[in-house]
Amino acid sequence: MAAEFLPPRMLPSGDAAITVEFARRIDDDANRRVLALDRLLAAEPIAGITETVPTYRSLLVHYDPLQIDFATLADQLTALAARPLPDAMAARHWRIPVAYGFEHGIDLDEAAATLGLSPEALIARHAAPTYRVAMIGFTPGWSYLSGLDPALELPRRREPRLNTPAGTISIGGVQAGVQCIAGPSGWHLLGRTPVRTYRLHRDPVFLLEPGDTLNFYPVDATTFAEMDRAAARGDIIAERVAS
Repeated sequence: MAAEFLPPRMLPSGDAAITVEFARRIDDDANRRVLALDRLLAAEPIAGITETVPTYRSLLVHYDPLQIDFATLADQLTALAARPLPDAMAARHWRIPVAYGFEHGIDLDEAAATLGLSPEALIARHAAPTYRVAMIGFTPGWSYLSGLDPALELPRRREPRLNTPAGTISIGGVQAGVQCIAGPSGWHLLGRTPVRTYRLHRDPVFLLEPGDTLNFYPVDATTFAEMDRAAARGDIIAERVAS
């Protein structure tokens, strides 16, 4: 029997967008509904929609108010969102290398101490789960992951850093993340990956997509350097695993 869900809330976002809100907290079931609606709109376009932006718990739908009004679009979105979720949503699985600790993960030791773990135990727990890409946002290619071991939940840093390295692998709250380009962050930096999840002139520009799953695996600093050089030449270092 298909699961029954409450209808999403339709929230106006200015005069040319609707936020289709499925939940008010981070939730994998809600995120699956977000991605299912996003894919359904791609397969069955509604005239007047100009762009959709999936997030953890809602889908932002931009539209042209000269082609369709809020109430009409809200009714159509509500009807589409009521459809049963597909039994299995197509997803790709990736293996992503990470150099943990030292200069690659400057918060590893402090985070481990705060959590009451050894650095080795933190690495093992971080690399063990299968994560799910819930959304891409903040900066190009920044992948927000669900699936973090609850034992690793850690409040964000009180003082965010203004600049953190490209490829940073970090945790913050109940989330894990893959950061592609250098930028600010208030998360805890555990390591770095040589994988470029975003590259402007590459096909595909974005390597990871919402709904993909992934595992991390540790590599040493020498292997990281070798992989980083290969990635700089354009190689896709992440391994795509047959599902």
